[in-house]
Amino acid sequence: MEQDKDWNPDLYLKFRNERTQPSVDLISKINIGFHPKSILDIGCGPGNSSQALLQRWPDAKLTGVDNSEKMIEKAKNSYPDNTWIIADASKYTSSDKFDIVFSNATIQWIPHHETLFKKLYGFVNQSGVLAISVPRFDEMLISKIIQKIANKEKWKNATKGCAEAFTRYDYKFYYDLISTSYQTIELWQTDYIHALESQSAIVEWTSSTGMKPYLDRLTDQEKLQFEDEVLSEIKIDYPVQTNGKVLFLFKRLFMIGYK
Repeated sequence: MEQDKDWNPDLYLKFRNERTQPSVDLISKINIGFHPKSILDIGCGPGNSSQALLQRWPDAKLTGVDNSEKMIEKAKNSYPDNTWIIADASKYTSSDKFDIVFSNATIQWIPHHETLFKKLYGFVNQSGVLAISVPRFDEMLISKIIQKIANKEKWKNATKGCAEAFTRYDYKFYYDLISTSYQTIELWQTDYIHALESQSAIVEWTSSTGMKPYLDRLTDQEKLQFEDEVLSEIKIDYPVQTNGKVLFLFKRLFMIGYK
């Protein structure tokens, strides 16, 4: 039987507050100067970031785009008043333009960012805003742990090329990319320190995101073995705090371009 490689919205939303906070922080920094009438949320997932947008601009018409059928189904069921579209962000086209084009934790899954940002620019209305956040997963300890396990003899054939599932550039690249098209630019990086309930919670968190390309290559039994080996390393590198919590440092890059 072919494995279901679609995203798991329930597992993703297990850390809803932690995953949504970067969207809230990015939204709070947008200084558009007028009431936006239209918003495009690229990689909207189950709609949690979309709702954060509408909490600030409740009168805007929001369109959410995601390539996961399960994520869009969850978004439709949770927030039926918005427009939800199943589409690959790199191939999505629209004759409409939007006052805000927004994306949280999505573009790292999309290659060819020079082409992608030209496409996104075309979606932004005159005087509109592009606002993006992207995880710096490759700079995080958990990324190095996953790659260490993947490089083991028993896993390296199955997981070969998984690291290339992510597109990684630094802030200097994005500054040059955005500054050619937008009048004003803001960039910043933030380290989020999430106090999780256990070391296993880090496995749960990453199994639905950064570890997913690796797990998608494995059988159900192999997935459990791979996750157990990752957990063994986590227990070394992510110690339990005095109160029993485990601190998960998560790095993110933010960028805003005003057209």
